[in-house]
Amino acid sequence: MNIDPSHPRAISLKIRDQLVWGKKQGLTSTAGLIAHGRGEAFDYLLGEKTQKFAQEAIRAAAAYLLLAKQPILSSNGNSSVLTAKEFIKLCHLLNCKIEVNLFHFTKKRAELIEDYFDKLSPGCVLLSRRNIPVVISNIASCRKVVLREGIGSADVVLVPLEDGDRCQALSRLGKRVITIDLNPISRTAKKAAVTIVDNIVRAMPLLIQEIEDLKRSPKSQLIKITQTYNNKKILSSALQFINNRLVILAKRQI
Repeated sequence: MNIDPSHPRAISLKIRDQLVWGKKQGLTSTAGLIAHGRGEAFDYLLGEKTQKFAQEAIRAAAAYLLLAKQPILSSNGNSSVLTAKEFIKLCHLLNCKIEVNLFHFTKKRAELIEDYFDKLSPGCVLLSRRNIPVVISNIASCRKVVLREGIGSADVVLVPLEDGDRCQALSRLGKRVITIDLNPISRTAKKAAVTIVDNIVRAMPLLIQEIEDLKRSPKSQLIKITQTYNNKKILSSALQFINNRLVILAKRQI
């Protein structure tokens, strides 16, 4: 699709076009397109900008990832298509791996996404055909199957666009879960240790920048950032922002 850069919805249309391309390549699912639309609705409510509460969460996420002994980046179809380059950049910054994990799982689609990452940066992704699977209990979906060398062994897991069941299960296992979720009242948002209420295409570059800025900071400073972070407060701030913005828009008659 040729998108006019002056179109008021140009960025949104570009993202949609990327996801449609991903669907044609077998990387994203039909359900993933629907999920994106739901998230986009929340982005309208946020003003389609990264707000202060998201920036605070991004800083905490960066600190947790830098403190992690074995971080892992978990990617699904949508996040792979929209932010593959950012995932790879994080891999190099954190010296960690990407694990592909899908709610609407097919072996073919998982391997297509793994190969997609591997072509962009060989060795950055764990290949399911070469690694040992393990099953996490109390998860009904196919996301219960993870890789032992990846999520199975990780202490901190970055899982953008996550589902609530697995987020809760991972937290119960003592893993720090960092998510990017435009919906501040989702189960994932409430169960994660850090919830970045923002669009993934804005949040991932900012997370990279924050990690680069904090990378040489003393461990004590990183620990202080995590200890003073309050995820419930962040979610409350996001909801308050949405509420206030709706009131202002209503008074202006939109």
